[in-house]
Amino acid sequence: MHYPAIEQPSPGEWTEIVKGVLWLRMPLPFELDHINLYLVEDDDGWVVIDTGLGTSTTKTLWNEIFAALDKPISAVLVTHLHPDHVGLAGWIADQFKVPLYMSQVEYFTARAFTGGKSDTSAWRDEQYYHRAGLQPDDVTSLMSGNKGYSNVVSPIPISYRRLKQSDVLTLKGNSWEVMIGRGHSPEHVCLYSKELGILLAGDHILPQITPNIGVYSTEPEGNTLQDYLSTLLPFTDLPEKTLVLPAHRQPFFGVKDRVNELIEHHHGHLNALVEACSKPQTVVELLPVLFKRELSGRNVVFAVAECVSHLNYLLSHGKITRHLSDDGIYLYGAQQ
Repeated sequence: MHYPAIEQPSPGEWTEIVKGVLWLRMPLPFELDHINLYLVEDDDGWVVIDTGLGTSTTKTLWNEIFAALDKPISAVLVTHLHPDHVGLAGWIADQFKVPLYMSQVEYFTARAFTGGKSDTSAWRDEQYYHRAGLQPDDVTSLMSGNKGYSNVVSPIPISYRRLKQSDVLTLKGNSWEVMIGRGHSPEHVCLYSKELGILLAGDHILPQITPNIGVYSTEPEGNTLQDYLSTLLPFTDLPEKTLVLPAHRQPFFGVKDRVNELIEHHHGHLNALVEACSKPQTVVELLPVLFKRELSGRNVVFAVAECVSHLNYLLSHGKITRHLSDDGIYLYGAQQ
């Protein structure tokens, strides 16, 4: 892997990657303090690739971008449903009265999340955290700390244009093939242009950091790590000269090397968990196997989900066992 000397854009500005592809960067109020967004030129305007959080700060920066562009926005394309990617999709699409492109599962899941939990019972969330081994006070704290998806995501348009695996979009004479990744989110869209030698990778393939691959209370028996590892493999067939434009950190060359690193990283975690399960352990007790730093706040949510995804993968492959204790907590042990 290596990183080309491309100037990092300041908020409200852009850097031209190649003619017709612009790199933007918007701030995030998290430990990971930025997101990379992109504009791809079409004949009649610019296509927005991901949007940032739905905050007043991001709106102000987008308005500066809009004022400086030589063409209007012609479409909004969202790689996946996470708030830092879809947050202002509806706002931008409504401002310019343009279509929203998403995969089907990402679109309808985002629509569902913006609707909130309404009056549904929270017992499933409570059970998920209890079975992981969290203390009751910690469960209450985590569940009360979620401010809600719709607080940082503008209303999702009531219609969209569906993107599917192997679909091809033609923008300014260049073809962009849809490559679907799963695991970090259910039907994540990546875009590859053979003519330009560029992969818009979203969160599916990141340099230096690994995307969160989690199993949450919405699908507690899911096997998202299996989904992730299986949908990484097709990206190893891309040419080595492919420039990867990720949603976080720097653009880079070496997609095959990075995919192999990610696969090796997860298998290292899987092997460590199998070894740790030589005696029965809860999810909470296993967290230090995967995370060497101290965890607090919302990081605990992501850490638990990541740990469960690895344990579910091992269960599905018959590498470990799981049973409920008398207290209703999952204990993971070695396969006999």
